[in-house]
Parts: sequence; structure tokens; C-alpha cells
Amino acid sequence: MPAMLKHNILLIYRSFQRNKSTFLINLTGLSTGLACVLLIYFWVQDELNTDKFFEKDNQLYQVMKNSPSESGIITREETPGRLAEALSTEMPEVEFAASVTPSQWFSGKGILSHDDTQVKAEGEFVSKDFFNVFSYSFIQGSKESAFTDKHNIVISEDLALKLFNGVDNVIGKTVEWKHERLSGNFMISGIFRQLPINSTMKTDILFSYTLFIEDNPIKADNWRNSDPYTYLLSRKGTDVAKFNKKIENFIKSKNENSKETIFIQRYSDKYLHNKYENGMPSGGRITYVTLFSLVGLFILINACINFMNLSTARALKRFKEVGIKKVFGAKRKTLVFQFLTESMSITLISFVVAVCIIIVFLPAFNELTGKHLSLNSDVKLFLGAFSIAILTGLLSGSYPSLYLSGFNPANLLKGEHHLNLSELLIRKALVVFQFTLSVILIFSTLVVYKQMKLVYTKNLGYNRDNVIYFEKGVSAAKDNAAYFVELESFLQNLKNISGVINASNFRHSITNRQGGTTNVQWEGKQADNKTSFTDLAVGYDFIETLGIEMKEGHTFSRDFDQGKLPVIVNEKAIEVMGLTNPIGKIVRFGSENRVIIGVTRNFHFQSFYEDIKPLYFDLSTRLSNFIVKIRSGSEKETIDQIGKLYKTYNPGLPFEYSFLDQDYKSLYESENRVASLSRYFTVIAFIISCLGLFGLSTFNTERRTKEIGIRRILGSRELSIVYLLFSDFTKIIFASILIALPISYLITEHWLNSFAYKIKLESWYFIAVALIVLLISWITIVSQTLKSVRINPARNLQTE
Repeated sequence: MPAMLKHNILLIYRSFQRNKSTFLINLTGLSTGLACVLLIYFWVQDELNTDKFFEKDNQLYQVMKNSPSESGIITREETPGRLAEALSTEMPEVEFAASVTPSQWFSGKGILSHDDTQVKAEGEFVSKDFFNVFSYSFIQGSKESAFTDKHNIVISEDLALKLFNGVDNVIGKTVEWKHERLSGNFMISGIFRQLPINSTMKTDILFSYTLFIEDNPIKADNWRNSDPYTYLLSRKGTDVAKFNKKIENFIKSKNENSKETIFIQRYSDKYLHNKYENGMPSGGRITYVTLFSLVGLFILINACINFMNLSTARALKRFKEVGIKKVFGAKRKTLVFQFLTESMSITLISFVVAVCIIIVFLPAFNELTGKHLSLNSDVKLFLGAFSIAILTGLLSGSYPSLYLSGFNPANLLKGEHHLNLSELLIRKALVVFQFTLSVILIFSTLVVYKQMKLVYTKNLGYNRDNVIYFEKGVSAAKDNAAYFVELESFLQNLKNISGVINASNFRHSITNRQGGTTNVQWEGKQADNKTSFTDLAVGYDFIETLGIEMKEGHTFSRDFDQGKLPVIVNEKAIEVMGLTNPIGKIVRFGSENRVIIGVTRNFHFQSFYEDIKPLYFDLSTRLSNFIVKIRSGSEKETIDQIGKLYKTYNPGLPFEYSFLDQDYKSLYESENRVASLSRYFTVIAFIISCLGLFGLSTFNTERRTKEIGIRRILGSRELSIVYLLFSDFTKIIFASILIALPISYLITEHWLNSFAYKIKLESWYFIAVALIVLLISWITIVSQTLKSVRINPARNLQTE
């Protein structure tokens, strides 16, 4: 075996030297394909492992709530405040359960300070069994002592380093927390180790849930409202399907007027399975994981097909070599081993080149995908990548080795071997397969690009250009009254800055406002009407700052709204309520009667996946988030002035702001990244497909070398011969296009249906993709056939 291997390596080296162009084409195709496949493999593995690091991951679940509405079942994470305690007490299948307020409940970061050090931090309220449900690792303190007192807090390792420059001797220290919704002194009872980078939990500081209940008894201590998330740790052996059936009507058993149902979903599955239909998970990010896994598989198969086509094309030059070896007694398995060794050698060289490509492009890939991938992060990951390379070598080398080793030696030495129809059809079918998938990828990429262009350019009903927003922060004001006076003072000074066109304060997200209430009453409302109304808490001038158009009535005014409880609604709300002449009508929101003073045009306050919903503006001046419209061309100077004003009210804190248009784009972060990845991988896949076409054209021209020479001697022109060779390939490409376009339509139409507002698949999309594929394919074919046709015909006939 060692001698045979040494002999084969020598033959491989000589073969590479004799066929440099074929070797380079194979090396380019395989190394590029492997690099793409491995990058996709790393990305997919990272996606699949997100949130899977907790010790009892297979027992960790989140409770989801289904609410019936006019538009169907809505699935949300918010659950009644008493649900966790009730489940852990009444359900034997539940080992522990915990309530957690979503981080957005704080509507921004608070300020944690110790001595002269101040740090902005994001907080959550968690109930006593939180650390029994989630297996956090403690650097100091323990889960048993974490919340023995309601004024205890647990902070992250990163926050401890910022606040104390270390984690030693921190337990027992008192810090001050300032926030619009919660302020006071707290004692640090624990420091938890920073969660892995692929965690979706990003909280810096954890408070006792007891404080949340005390401050929000109506929301947290009844079965009618929903705010916190509920997580549970099931007992081993729990049948999830049976348990879901058991708890389906649990809320109804506590509140007979409720129509809501619940089910549990594995916590680590929710990241990928975050889309719901009819109250059950039905896709989400897992769709993109599946998509890119298929793209990676396609690129790998593409590279293998190219290798096979080029190897079998070169087989015409190796017939005598195989025949002589067989005459001298070489067995078929010996020849198979030789050709497999050759393919594995090319693959291993390609793998090394692919790793070098990954090293060069991995930082850019991480930036594109928002990941933190590295080649040395996981030994298993690297072994998986190496296994892919070995599999590629076996796949790409299997058919050529079996093909070459199966010839009859006598026929080979006589030159009597002829290609049969099935061999030609197989090669053509492989190229059809390649180009069919390439056309699907190109068409899909075009549709994704056009849809995302619509998303970014469509009029949202408000102007998001040159608009920034930020949190004012908590000051040294002794009480709430003084703090709210300070907010008003800050707002007026903000408006006085020369580059500021307008400014206001607000709460909630203007780009992706979720939640709402069904507790809205109006004259003529049907008893079974459960329409949910979304609210936006805003101050004076908010509508003017964003340029939201009024349909009728007027906006909030200090001059006209004194003594009233005014409300402004959108057109959709008026449509749902069926009101005519709505200005001045009384509508009851919760426990308060409101007077409709204005109606806005419909505008998008959620993503394009959602239809515009009924909305009302809730006026409040006690809001610490500010939104500012800046004059175009003066952004830098104006933001600098705003930063200086901010620091006069918040000494020692950095001025942190965001642009509203960037916030809007972040709604489609997954789609953007998928679109970008699709463009790159589609181009590479198409190039590899063209290499396959190049391989088949090479095979065809080499097979017809003598025919080309005879035709040239008999007076045929170059173009007529090119057309002769060219026409066969054109039929292959046309067949690929005809197969691919209907499939492309079905795939992209299904994806577009997930958007409430989408583009139309126009005929020019199909024509453009077909022309692009044809043009590039023709260039690939003609470049090879012209080269063969222009060879001296006498030289072609010398092979006789």
C-alpha cells in the first residue's frame, strides 16, 4: 500500500503538470465552493446553537399566549402576572416557573451609580425562581441568596467591571438606581457570569419581581392583564403535547371572561421558530437556516459536478493509460484507488486554499452576518468542516474513478471506445440541474432586492429622515414633580437649538409598536368585538415633529385642550369603530372617557409584515424619551449642541442617540443579512455553474476534435462551426430556464405572501433573469469553442 500510494502521488503530480488548466479550474471551483459551504456551515451551526447553552435546555420552556382577534389568532409572549406562580403550584409537571418583565418595560436604560461612577444599564424584574429555571453561573453570591430581600439586585460581570473595575468584594455594596419608573438604593447580592455571545438575553441588572408587583398591582397581580413573560422548567419525562392540552384553558379557569389560551414552546427553539400561524409555531428564522443549508448543499454539489465533468472530459486522454495498466494486470479496485487518490488530493489542496480564503474573508463575513465566528472556536466545528471536505472528495471522485476503471482494455488500445447516449445525457442533465438552481437563486435574489427596496422607499406616512431619538436619563431631582419640571425645561431648551426644527417626548417604539388593549368602548360597539387598539404615549408636538398628516381635527394643543382628556386616533380606528363625524365623540379607553380631537392619516408604526392596525395617541408630558427633527445639512453641529445640553442635565453620562431611519432598518435586519448573503452566494454559485458549463463544452470540443479539423479543411467557416457546437448548449440553458422560472415564481410568491405590503412579480423580472443567464452562458461557451475552432486543422487530425 505505501508503494502504491507513493506511485499514485507521483502520477498525480505528473497529471497536474500536463493538465495545468484543468487542475486550476478544478482547484478554483472546489476551493471557492468549499469556502462558501464552510462559511454557511459555521453560520448555520451558530444559528442552531443560539440559546442552547443552559444546563437543562431540553426542559426549559416559555409560555406563549394565544388571543383571538378580528384578524385571527395573535400569539404573544406577554402573560398574566400570576401565571408562573400558579403553574408551579398547581401543575406537577412544572418543577420551577419564573416571571420576567420584558426589558422594554423599562422603556430605556437606567443609571446605576456608586460613589462618582455612573453607568447606564438595562434592567429586568425576575421572580424568586428565576435562577432555578435559568442556570446562570455566579462569580459571587448564589442563587439562594439572590433575592432574600426585595431591595437586592444581581448584576452582570460586565456591569461590575464598569462600575467597580473588578468583581472582588462587590457583594453587599449599596448602589443607586435611577429610572423614570423605578429609583432607589439597592444592595448587590450577586454577580453572574456573562452569558455566551449567542445568547438572546442581554440584561445587565436583575431586580426582584416583588417590586414590580408592588408598583403595578393591577398589571402584575390579576388574570386580566398581561405584562411579564413566563418561563418554566418541566420535570423530566414530561409529555409536552399532553401538557399543552392540559394547560390550554388554564387562564380561562382563572378568568371566566377570558378567551385566551396558552401553550409552551422550548426556550431555545423560539429564536428560530418565532413565527406563528393559527396559534402555533410555523417558521421564522429557521426558514433562512433551511434556505442557506440548501444553498450550501447546492454549491457543494455544483463543485462536485464540475469536477466530474472535467475529469470525464480528460478521460479521453487517459484511455491508453488505463488500457496498458489493465493489460499488465492492474485490477479495477487498484485503478479506482488511483483515481480516488487523485480526487482526494485535489480536494485536500482545495480545502487548504478554502481555509485561507475563510481566514481572509471571515471578518467581513462576521460584519455582514452580525456573528462572532472563528476557526478555533470549536474543535467539533472544525472536524465537521474537515468531514465536509472529505465527503466532497469522495463525491467528486467516485463517478470518474468508476467510469475510467470500467473500460475494456482491448477496446481502449484499439481506440474503439465510443460514448453512448446515456453518458452524454447524464452530463447534460447535470448541467441542466446546475443552471436550474442558479436561475432560481438569481430570480429569488432579484425579488428580495426589489421587496427590500420597496420597504425602504415606501412612504410610511411620516418623515423619518434627519430624526434622532434618545433617552433623557434620570437627574438628581428629589421627587417626581421636580423631575417632570426638569423634563419640560429640557424640552424647551432643546427646541431653542438653532438646527432643531422641532422636538417632542414619547414612550414606546414608533417603528415597531407592539401590544395594545381590547378595553376600548364606543357607541354601537358589539359585545363580541375584540379589536385590539395599539397606543402611542406622546407629548405635545410629536405628530408635528414626525410630519404625520392629519385627516381632520387638530393635534394636541396647550391652548385648546385644557380641561379635556383628548385623544387622537388614526383612520383605521375610525373605520373599525364605524364613527361618522368623529371629532368631539366620546370614546372610553380603559377607565377613562376621552374626547376625539383629531384623526391622522394611516401610517406604518409596525413592520411591513403587519397590516395597519387601529391606533390612538395617548397624551402625556411625563415622558423621558425625546425625538428631534434636525435641519438637513446641519446634523453634526446640531447633534453636538444637543449633546452639550444633554450633559448639562446629565453630568458624567455619555450622550447616546439613534437615528430613526436606522432604527426602522433594524426591523428587517434578518432580511437584510439574508439578502446580502444571497447576493454573494448566488454570484458564486452561478460562477461555479459556468465552470461546469465550461467543463462540458471542453468535453464536447475534445470529443469532436477530428470532426472540427475535417470541417475546417473542407472549407467550413469558424462561425458556422461555433454555431454547430453552440446550439446544443443553448438548448440545455433554455431547458434550465424553462424549468426554473415557474419554480422561482412559486418560491418567491410564497415568501412575499408573508408581507402585508409587497411588490408584484412583473414579467420583466423573468425576462431579465433569462437574458442574464443566456448572455453569460453564451460568453462562457463561445470563449471555449472559439479557442478549439482556431487551432490549426492539421494539428487536430494528428491525433489520428
